[in-house]
Amino acid sequence: MQVIIDVSMYPNREDFIPPIKGFIEKINPYPALEVQTFPTSTVVQGEYRAAMQAVQDTIADCREEFGMAVYVLKVIPGYEAF
Repeated sequence: MQVIIDVSMYPNREDFIPPIKGFIEKINPYPALEVQTFPTSTVVQGEYRAAMQAVQDTIADCREEFGMAVYVLKVIPGYEAF
């Protein structure tokens, strides 16, 4: 099953751009996913389990590297946008 995951990241720091760019750089290399970045969110599309795991791993990596952030996810299973 395909899924769309719309991710918005809100870093808990004044210098918020580097963590957001870091998230985008970390999620883009996953070969099985299609990733598009917009001004307010990043949209990940792929097979459900692979996409969810990639988002989960990327959030964990960003927590280690950049510290606290709030993530808002919209998950739309069974939908292909691109």
